[in-house]
Amino acid sequence: MTPQTSSLSDGMMSMSWTACGKFASNIALIAGLSLLAGCGARTTGGEVNDPYEPANRQVHSFNVALDRAIFGPDAGPSPLPKPVSRGLSNLVDNLGTPSYAVNNLLQGRPEPLVKNTFRFVINSTVGIGGIFDPAGKLGLTRDPTDFGETLAVWGAPEGPFVMLPVKGPSTGRDVVGLVVDTALDPVGMAVGWPEAGYLTAVRLGNKIDNRLIYSDTISSVLYESADSYSQLRLLYLQNRRFELGQEADVTDPYEDPYAQ
Repeated sequence: MTPQTSSLSDGMMSMSWTACGKFASNIALIAGLSLLAGCGARTTGGEVNDPYEPANRQVHSFNVALDRAIFGPDAGPSPLPKPVSRGLSNLVDNLGTPSYAVNNLLQGRPEPLVKNTFRFVINSTVGIGGIFDPAGKLGLTRDPTDFGETLAVWGAPEGPFVMLPVKGPSTGRDVVGLVVDTALDPVGMAVGWPEAGYLTAVRLGNKIDNRLIYSDTISSVLYESADSYSQLRLLYLQNRRFELGQEADVTDPYEDPYAQ
């Protein structure tokens, strides 16, 4: 194990109750702001709530232009060997597991809380910081969640559909969840600089790798759809509502007729 890898692993394992306490101490304030931010017209059934469509479409055009400039329609496959790509994905998942566990606690879900806690401990030690996934072989499979789901459990409405620069499709509720998960990441709070910079670089590298791995699917939506914006909106809302156990049969009046 290299000194840098050892430092990263030690930094993750040194996460203290003080850091977790700091995370929890901000939840009450953030929860209030989150519920206010999620307010607005509630979606019923499979409706699409997109009051900011003109602005969202402009952001989407920017995202497509940026993707075209960096990757292009014919991007991929990933240049990384599969074992390296898998290890990178495992590492990023492991970095997010403490956040999953905190959200499990806030959601009142003890079973995934215990599962994610043990998964993090095993993969951070036996799995060399999370590069390998021995916990998965023991039946402790990946069980991600986020603060957006926590808000949904608390009863916060979905809010309007939002297209974020670079990040892509989201909702009002999930935007708040993204901000909270980013600002109060337990691992990020536990490590100092320059380790935090290394973690950010690892996560960015994984996103680029995933863009190349799933290039065919992503490019077909962005560059081959009659209306890539409406198609991306439909796919995101269907998938997100399915993840949350909600109505996933989205009725989109602008659904791409050439999507099938």
